[in-house]
Amino acid sequence: MLQCKQLVKSYKNHCVVDHLDFSVNQGEAFALLGSNGAGKTTTIKMILGLIQPESGLIQLEKGVTIGYSPETPYFPPFLTGQEVLMYYAGIQNIAKEKRQSEVLHLLELVGLSNDSVKVKHYSKGMLQRLALAQAMLGNPSLLILDEPTAGLDALGRIEMMNLLNRLKEQGKTILMNSHILNDIERVCDRGIIMKHGKLVRVWSNEELKQGETLESLFLMAVGGIE
Repeated sequence: MLQCKQLVKSYKNHCVVDHLDFSVNQGEAFALLGSNGAGKTTTIKMILGLIQPESGLIQLEKGVTIGYSPETPYFPPFLTGQEVLMYYAGIQNIAKEKRQSEVLHLLELVGLSNDSVKVKHYSKGMLQRLALAQAMLGNPSLLILDEPTAGLDALGRIEMMNLLNRLKEQGKTILMNSHILNDIERVCDRGIIMKHGKLVRVWSNEELKQGETLESLFLMAVGGIE
């Protein structure tokens, strides 16, 4: 579904993404892992077309649509969650007769069905839930999620991971980035580990089934342990 070939991006003569190669298959959950500054968010922004690579190629299969949830979402504080989603549904030109039912369904799905609360009173976790609902508007074929469990408490994280697993079971393709390795293990089929913009390790859940832990693979890849 998605291929990134030899991606390069620099800022002020500092190489942030360095000849990065990976691909994401339809129907799988794929993780971008790495320490802060590894180049994960820059890679996501290149895939979204928000910034352009200096060289390399990004290929999406014909007809692929993308829903995106940023690490730090922002929504108009004077609106309710339903009003926010109705606004974005209009921007996406979702048919008027379908907007209300889709918005209410998504709010229920992410646990924000109480429409009386304005965004200015949302916790960080509630903002993350609303960002996921916004990303799912229009039923995109690829979800790109930057730190989807940031700000969620333990129960909220479990609920979010269960939701992402249900979406994967329904055939949704997910590309996600998280520092919480347990969450990645719960959802993702495989992924890459980045260090200083380079790919240093490819991993799969088949390795984890054989007794490896994602934490140990990560630490060895980024130099935390020998």
